[in-house]
Amino acid sequence: MKRVGATGLGADRVDEAAAMLSILELLAGEAPSGRIEEAVRSFGDATPGGDAAEPRLERAGQLALQVHSRFARRRQREAELSALIDTARDLTLPYELDALLEIITRRTRTLFGMDMSYIATRDDASGDSYVRTSDGHASALTVGYRVPSSWGLGDKSTENNVPIWTPDYLSDDSFRHSAVLDEVVRAEGIRAIIAAPLMAGSVSFGVLYAADRNIRHFSVGDISLMSSLGGLAAVAIEKTRTLERSHSDVADLTEFRRFGELHNRLVDLAMTGSDLQTLTTEVATALDGAVLVRDVENHKLAAVGELPSIDEAEVLAALRAASARREPVVVGDDSGVWLAPVIAGGEELAAMLLHPRVPLGDTGVRRMRLTAQAVAVSLRVHRSEEAAASPFRDELFDDLLAVERRPPKQLELRAGRLGISPDQPLVVLVVRPEGGTAGRAANWAASYARRMGGLRSIQSGCISLLLPVRPDTGPATGKGAGSLARSVSDQLSVLLGHPVTVGASGPVRSLELVRQTHQEAMRCVDTLVALGNVGASASVEDLGFLGILLSDDRDAAAFVESTIGPVLHYDAQRLTELTRTLDTYFAAGGSQTNAAELLHVHPNTVSRRLERVAELLGADWSTPEKALEVQLALRLHRMHRVLSRQPGADGAPGSSSAQADRPHTSGPSAPHTE
Repeated sequence: MKRVGATGLGADRVDEAAAMLSILELLAGEAPSGRIEEAVRSFGDATPGGDAAEPRLERAGQLALQVHSRFARRRQREAELSALIDTARDLTLPYELDALLEIITRRTRTLFGMDMSYIATRDDASGDSYVRTSDGHASALTVGYRVPSSWGLGDKSTENNVPIWTPDYLSDDSFRHSAVLDEVVRAEGIRAIIAAPLMAGSVSFGVLYAADRNIRHFSVGDISLMSSLGGLAAVAIEKTRTLERSHSDVADLTEFRRFGELHNRLVDLAMTGSDLQTLTTEVATALDGAVLVRDVENHKLAAVGELPSIDEAEVLAALRAASARREPVVVGDDSGVWLAPVIAGGEELAAMLLHPRVPLGDTGVRRMRLTAQAVAVSLRVHRSEEAAASPFRDELFDDLLAVERRPPKQLELRAGRLGISPDQPLVVLVVRPEGGTAGRAANWAASYARRMGGLRSIQSGCISLLLPVRPDTGPATGKGAGSLARSVSDQLSVLLGHPVTVGASGPVRSLELVRQTHQEAMRCVDTLVALGNVGASASVEDLGFLGILLSDDRDAAAFVESTIGPVLHYDAQRLTELTRTLDTYFAAGGSQTNAAELLHVHPNTVSRRLERVAELLGADWSTPEKALEVQLALRLHRMHRVLSRQPGADGAPGSSSAQADRPHTSGPSAPHTE
């Protein structure tokens, strides 16, 4: 350093120009601020005390440090803007939502140089927020953690729509604290937090957080950066959500178009008269599995493939659930079989069971519901075709119930054309709908009669059904007249939404007895109403003599006929004494020996006669309940004979009083043969 004198020539003094030039060179060379400070101090040390050059050099150094600081802040700002631009560029790329959220949290943590960052999104249903994604060292603030609403920085940030920060979260009382959230912050060791709202328009859907385990005071630049980052993140998230919704809508439209094509194809098959098996084959292809369609009586209508073995009770439970929800449901817990109700116009026509090759998703469930509707259309079409012949069937039943009937041979021929054999056992049901829904019940009854191969008629506001007894619905299987009445009552009650009253009688094996059997079924209905059991079901056999005592039309002759008629006719045709033997047997207290003494016959004769009675009336004729009805029928028969003064002790056509009342003349060695 060159020095000069006191006069300006000899004394040493600092060359101000050279010193300032050195400072400018350091500043231009972007030297660290420490080197500039060191140069200023060295120039000051070289200057004698009191020299006027020292303040100017010190001022030059201060200005140089200020310029250096501004350059540093500018470079930092440029770096932040560059990072923000890079982030914005990243966020414009197409991502799935979860991948986008991971990029946002990672970029946020990197930009601020903090320990962790996370995003909490709001659940519209509960109003709370949940951690959707996180980045950094976090053990408690993991995905799915519930962030209580109306607490913490997030709530304050959302409320004011600006970033909110705190240098030390737990010691800051400027916002409302939550004990649960404070415990998590304490467990994570978090101190400084900054939060920015994520807004879609004026609606907040979440909060972006950045946190550090050290106390940190955020600058204006930090807050501005967080605000910009939150805005970019919100736009990117909303864009991704919109794209995902658009893709979902496009997928739904595509699937809807496929559903439409499938529906049109299936309905075309149904409407053009294709049989149910052809339609079921198409359904099995569309659903990629084994399919079974069965009616409400559990009879198979069509099937493609084999279903696994399933519990019938579970099927019935699934059918009830599916009918109530009008949706396909799973049968049992692990069968892998689905069941869909086949319903048309509120009437349950059948059930469709499916065993798919692959698990059935939401799309598969919708497809199964659609195919079940097509099956319902097919059944409806077939039913309409059958309905064309319905008037002829109804007319036959009306003729069978008429007082003045057509010749029996003509009725038998007409019944044969409709598939009803004259010798086939027949049951008559009388249905009384309650609640003014006879029209809907009548339509169901017509369909039911066709399925069962029977006839339907409307008589006195009630619906009458003449049903053949099939081998699988006979008394041996516990499905006689009473069981059929209960089955009809159950099905119609579900359809109509309230109980119906059903009476039943039969079976009989002659068309000539249909009218009488119908009258007995009507008396069953009257008896149920008289007993206050509206909505119940029963058969003549179920009610016994109560039908005579309680019905409005007390037809004692019909009761006698239904109870001991076979015995009366047997005596009339063979001139035997089964009726008298029965009467004497009961008068003797149920003792065959005493009855034999009263009849003056051998006990073996009484035994053989009672065996013949068992063949005619059934093996249970002597049970207490049946025996009471037989005794009542005998008493009514005897009273009717006395009051009408008809000849014949037993009231059987062609029998004489002497024949009926005379003692038997055969001795013990020659028992009378019945």
